[in-house]
Amino acid sequence: MTTRRGFLVRGAGAAVAASLPVAGVPAQTVGHAVPAAAGDRERWLGWVERVSEPLLVALSRRELRKVMPVEAKTGLREQRAVGTHLEALGRLLMGLAPWLELEPVADESVRETELRERYRGYARLAIASAVDPESPDYMRWGDSAQTVVDASFLALALLRAPKQLLGTMDERTRAGMVTALVKERRILTGLNNWVLFAAMDEALLFRLGAEWDRMRVAYALNELESWYLGDGVYGDGPHFHADNYDSYVMQPYLLMLMQVLADEEKPWAAMREGIVARATRYAAIQERIIGPDGTFPVLGRSITYRAGAFHLLADAALRGVLPEGVSGAQVRCALTAVQARTLDAPGTFDAQGWLQIGLAGHQPGLGEAYISTGSLYLCSAAWLPLGLAHAHPFWSAPAEPWTQKKVWAGADAAADHAFAETRP
Repeated sequence: MTTRRGFLVRGAGAAVAASLPVAGVPAQTVGHAVPAAAGDRERWLGWVERVSEPLLVALSRRELRKVMPVEAKTGLREQRAVGTHLEALGRLLMGLAPWLELEPVADESVRETELRERYRGYARLAIASAVDPESPDYMRWGDSAQTVVDASFLALALLRAPKQLLGTMDERTRAGMVTALVKERRILTGLNNWVLFAAMDEALLFRLGAEWDRMRVAYALNELESWYLGDGVYGDGPHFHADNYDSYVMQPYLLMLMQVLADEEKPWAAMREGIVARATRYAAIQERIIGPDGTFPVLGRSITYRAGAFHLLADAALRGVLPEGVSGAQVRCALTAVQARTLDAPGTFDAQGWLQIGLAGHQPGLGEAYISTGSLYLCSAAWLPLGLAHAHPFWSAPAEPWTQKKVWAGADAAADHAFAETRP
């Protein structure tokens, strides 16, 4: 059996192992090298393990509050400590969930099969602990506004792994989850992306067979429709924000709400086609903002979510709704480059392996007042395509340059055009 340490050393990301070389990354920034023949999937699994291992092991032992550091703005550590552990749990699992759901196939490496099975076990223990009032890692549902955010990320994780996480819950854990989600209703959401957090909690209550509130879902969907600005972009509230929240939250949440609840009401079903089309257009925009070296604009709030900025692009790849002319292979290579720049930089992890605030290393000044250690695990969103099997073209097709890499190397490419639609 391959040891955890052996997998980490062979599988973790490093710029020297890219299917397409990532220019401009100094050799000294490369962590745990992996042979080039190992391929992109092995590199991604290396990042999965390096990011996830300390967190999942602590959760499985009910020791997260005991061992996880809480990095936050000066004077805010105690305040952030109320919700940061739920942030870490929900955000990590929402990115891991499609891979945890995937069944092994004949050509899968023994290392991947063993790692996934171990992480499934850790995740199940973590969820049970999170809703157990007797657990030292009970997640203090509803005790701060932040918990409504991350209850929804955990809900999203469970909806992305209906067999392996949701379907394996025992009755006590299911009852505890229902109780936890109902507690989140005491949190009033603002007129912004938070309306989707409340709606996602209701979507999970629906899947759990519990009483759920259609009005919270209807309110979120109707508000997002009114905030649509054109060309695949929603406002975060009534106004445009130059940030990544269309990807962090709005578009992936809308896609999941359509997947779970669209058929429950005719007006919601009528929204589905438009929501998917807008997501496809926004995925095209996201693919085009990744620079030739894997960098992207340092713009807007929550930039310390690192590769989580491409939550929607990863989700579009997983769902098979990438835009025409954008292949899975070029998205794979682009996301590999982004992760190399954001996870291999010195200072990304502390001495015990926990993520530190920053985008390309340890840069605490980039963190807003609401950012703490648990917040950073939203970087897992980039891993959604691991839910596609090895044989899927996303993984099996030869490497391709993404748009900026191709254009700035002098290659020809199709012109970009705005997405036109007739609004209902």
